[in-house]
Amino acid sequence: MDTPGCVAFWDFVKREPEGARRFTAHTPPGAADDFPLDAANYVNEFWGEGREATYEDFQRLGRGPFGQAIRIVREADPTFRPFLFVPRERLHDSPLDIKGAGRSVSVVVWAIRESGNHALAGIWHEGTDLKQRETASIRKVQRGQRQYALFAGLNKEGSACGHVSENGEGSFLNRYALHKCNSAAQSPAVPADSPAEVLDASWQCFAMTFDHEKDELTGWLNGVSGDRWLENPKADRLIASAYNAYMQGHYARTPEREPGEDAAFPKDQHYNPPEDMPLSVRVLAQAAGERTELREYRYTRVQVTLRGAREIARDLVALRLNPWWYPHDLYTPANDGSGGPFTIGRVIHSSRGVGFTGWIGGVAVFDRALNERELNRLAELRKPQP
Repeated sequence: MDTPGCVAFWDFVKREPEGARRFTAHTPPGAADDFPLDAANYVNEFWGEGREATYEDFQRLGRGPFGQAIRIVREADPTFRPFLFVPRERLHDSPLDIKGAGRSVSVVVWAIRESGNHALAGIWHEGTDLKQRETASIRKVQRGQRQYALFAGLNKEGSACGHVSENGEGSFLNRYALHKCNSAAQSPAVPADSPAEVLDASWQCFAMTFDHEKDELTGWLNGVSGDRWLENPKADRLIASAYNAYMQGHYARTPEREPGEDAAFPKDQHYNPPEDMPLSVRVLAQAAGERTELREYRYTRVQVTLRGAREIARDLVALRLNPWWYPHDLYTPANDGSGGPFTIGRVIHSSRGVGFTGWIGGVAVFDRALNERELNRLAELRKPQP
């Protein structure tokens, strides 16, 4: 709480003094809300299947970086996907509802990952409107309501993966949101029922930062971000959509019609990180007045063919995943009916997958981008204390 910008910190020790005794957040002095966490099973809410969830469904460890932790279990019942959450009507326009122009955000989660790569915490309602087998019997259909969240890797399992959205829905004409980063390091998989001494030594500090001044989304594991690149993005199952968005933006800037150009591709979904000055240039081939170069910029590696001084061909051959260039504002829901809840342990989504499993010992949200020194200090808290 001494780190500037902390709007909420759940340590799973602080609870309501009476009544339901829900977990509550540490908040700054004078804050109007301490964001008590409800328990729910989103399959029950949206499909009408399975039982309701209660606090009894979240095993407690009795220790952790801050004295307590909750367990997210790999349930065998496909109709039971419990999580803890702050409903939208209780967080809309609150300090936790970080959105809109000029806003930055950081999410930090202290966890032991047993398995999975999905959500740890954030405002990330993926929507239940995707047309797929799991939604055939759905009763409650809602569009995507994504803002910001921290995941346990997604496409790079075990990394710290930050995810943000400008529209609550998909990116680059893909049905999924694809503005995401991946820390260079990846957390190990540790059985959640390991001996106490193993668990005490296994805590990881996952973090994401979005810095609106730099337009950068960065994943951090134990205070270290690291560089991560994706080679040949056009061959990736999902990032191929970002590759196409890059090429469509490039085609739109050339005067002639290019093969593969889609004039109907929406301009607000072009993905063209700044390429003002290359960091390095390597000549790959040169003959008969033509030269092929590999140019590395901060967020892209591009193969360019020149005839004299004129560029005649361009291809995106690598895309930087950490940090990821994100030139938009965070999604701003129009009202509390078009925004998602803040959830811990899982998010609402159409696939009904198990997601992350393991222990979560602390969740903190900041309304600014933390720096490396601050994240290192927070990461130190994962280590066993005397």
